[in-house]
Order: sequence, then C-alpha cells, then structure tokens
Amino acid sequence: MLFIVSTAVLPDGAWLAFSLSWGLVLLVTAASGFTYGFVLKRSLVALPFAAAAIAMVFSLPGRTLFSVQLGGWELTASDTGLVRFVSVLLRSWLSVQMAILLTATTPFPDLMHALRHLRVPPLLVAIISFMFRYLSVLVEEVTRLLRARQARSARLEPGKGGGSIAWRARVAGNMAGQLFLRSLERSDRVYNAMLARGFQGQFVTLNPHVMQPRDWRLSGLALLLLAILQVIGRVGR
Repeated sequence: MLFIVSTAVLPDGAWLAFSLSWGLVLLVTAASGFTYGFVLKRSLVALPFAAAAIAMVFSLPGRTLFSVQLGGWELTASDTGLVRFVSVLLRSWLSVQMAILLTATTPFPDLMHALRHLRVPPLLVAIISFMFRYLSVLVEEVTRLLRARQARSARLEPGKGGGSIAWRARVAGNMAGQLFLRSLERSDRVYNAMLARGFQGQFVTLNPHVMQPRDWRLSGLALLLLAILQVIGRVGR
C-alpha cells in the first residue's frame, strides 16, 4: 500500500524513478515465487481504464507535437500533455501490479484484518468481506437462471433457439429482476443465520498478527527504498 501511495505522488516525467519502481515490482515478484508473466497478464486490465486520461494529451498547454482534425475541431497535442498521460499510465500499471501481488500472497481474511488495523472504516471492511465471501453464491444463482432459460428455449437444427432481439431483451430483464429478488431474500436469510450464531459486525481470525523483528526490518527497508525513489523522482528529472 505504501508503494502504491509512493508511485501515485511521483512527479510527471520521473522516468528513472518509474523504472526503479518497476525493478522493485520485479524484485517482490521474484521473492513471492510468482512468475512475472502471471502478474503482467493480470495487470493489463488497468490499461483501458488509464487510457481514459488520453484527453490530457490535447488539453494541457505546452509545445505542439501534432494536430488532429476531428470533424470541425482541431485537437493539438502538447509535450506536457503527453508526459502527463504516459506518467498516469505508468502509475496505474505499476500500482495494479503491486496490488495483484498483495492479493495473491495474502489470505483474504488476513487482508481484511490488516485493513481494520489500518483504521479503514469497519462498515467498508464488512461490505468488502461480504462481497468476497458471497460472490460464489451470486454466481450459483446466475447459473441456475441461465440453465432454466436454456431448458425453456428449444432449438431446432440448424436454427437458433429463442426469439427476436426484443424477446431476448425482455427475458434478460426478467432474469435480472429475478436475480435481484433472489439475492435480497438470500441475504436476509444469511444475515439472520449469522446473528443467531453471534455475529457482531466483523469477522474474527485465529492469526494474532503480531509484528516480528523480521517484519520490522523489512518494513524499514521498504520505507527506505520508497524514500530513495521519491528523492530520485524529484532530483533526477
């Protein structure tokens, strides 16, 4: 989490600091026992969302790089905007890679317990915990609805099952409504069962989560490396 914050506050165009941050990601990946391909494939999901910042290339003032005619509008790309866009892209990509490593190496209950230690609002932690725990239940409900639709949609070879697009849209809307009602009813039953078993708003764990000397040494080393990255990012531009 400190790495994500450190990467987010690096100045635009701090290419050396970004490169060293990527080296730190590679080091943590090797220490975790995962291959970099495992992390890389999953981190690419962040690129389409980061591409939403491409408007910065044409909105920030600076030296003109090229112009694009779009209808009756002329869009001018600036060097400042391009540097800002690439920096945002790198920040997102590096942060997602470290988040993937965090979730891949830390059991979910321990991660939630750590969030409570970090004073994250208990209600938010509870919502995340329930979402993760009962996502499989929601998937099972969707599977049953899809199976029921398939059983009621006869298909004659070599034709297609079902009716028109309007019919399919109506069926999909009914399925969404059924899923909402079933999920609401299931959540009430689950919550009442948890209250009957003594649930008091948070999950407990058998792991005491006591910081050992090795943990303090690694934490200090991580803070030192991140501080060096910040200095390089501001001095080595």
